[in-house]
Amino acid sequence: MNPTDLALQLWPAAASATAVETDWLILAFTVLTLLLTVPVFVAITWFAIRYRQGEEADRSHGNVRSVLIEISWMLIPFLLTLIFFVWGARLFFISKQVPGDAMVIEAIGRQWMWKFQHPTGQSEINDLHLPIGQPIKIRMISQDVIHNLYLPALRMQMATLPDRYTELWFKADRTGSYRLYCSEYCGTDHSKMDGNLTLMTQADYAAWLQNAGAQQGGQAGAGRVVYESYGCGACHDPGAKVRAPALAGLYGREVKLADGRTVTADETYLRDKILNPNRQKLAADYKQVMPAFRNVIPPDDLDRLVSYLKSTGATAQQEAKP
Repeated sequence: MNPTDLALQLWPAAASATAVETDWLILAFTVLTLLLTVPVFVAITWFAIRYRQGEEADRSHGNVRSVLIEISWMLIPFLLTLIFFVWGARLFFISKQVPGDAMVIEAIGRQWMWKFQHPTGQSEINDLHLPIGQPIKIRMISQDVIHNLYLPALRMQMATLPDRYTELWFKADRTGSYRLYCSEYCGTDHSKMDGNLTLMTQADYAAWLQNAGAQQGGQAGAGRVVYESYGCGACHDPGAKVRAPALAGLYGREVKLADGRTVTADETYLRDKILNPNRQKLAADYKQVMPAFRNVIPPDDLDRLVSYLKSTGATAQQEAKP
């Protein structure tokens, strides 16, 4: 069946263990809600009929009062719903703990399409091929307005925001072709901002990568091309005429700032310094002459450039080990 035919499916197939557990959580909480509310509405209906105006009935009030009953019908529902709070909180905390061996997919939302970038350099538009049995982290950003990447088969969605990176992770365990959507109204063609998520075995994914054609050096190799195309080396390479911090090996190092603080040159630091170097976190012992690249460098080029800078940092750390 074509994935498009399943666009209006009420309950999509679950493609991960987390999705299955989420379904059980929703189903169990729905059953509990019905058990707590249906008897109330049935009783209201029965009393409305039994004691309607003109009906002969004993309307005298009884003198029996039970504190135990009063406490029970407050305490028991509270404890039952508390179970689901703990259950849901557990799933939430799991969703925020990304495994260290997760494969990172870069995603960009724009009006009105999704662009995905694989670690080895392959790009996809509105389609995403991924392996099962492998933790996947999707790191995303918006190029214009707020979007929301929604993966129904995985029971997951995450907002993509301008100038801010967000992420979600999952580990699929079922092959197949599923739908993906934008679930945040984002303009005229919002309803057309969708695509296909194809989950495949590790071997099939490796074959797909081979057929799609990996870029030389992957994402980091593509970042080197970006580094050279924007002329970064004219200031940051050894022997440059402009005195600027060396970028080789910078990632992961401690950086002393002009205000006396020390920060770690992580991804956020690198992105901020590229997009708006004058805003804050000025490096000590250097004059601020670098122009801002906000609205100049596209988000996908920025991802590639940061990947390249990270790779030089990892190489420097490996060489420094005895």
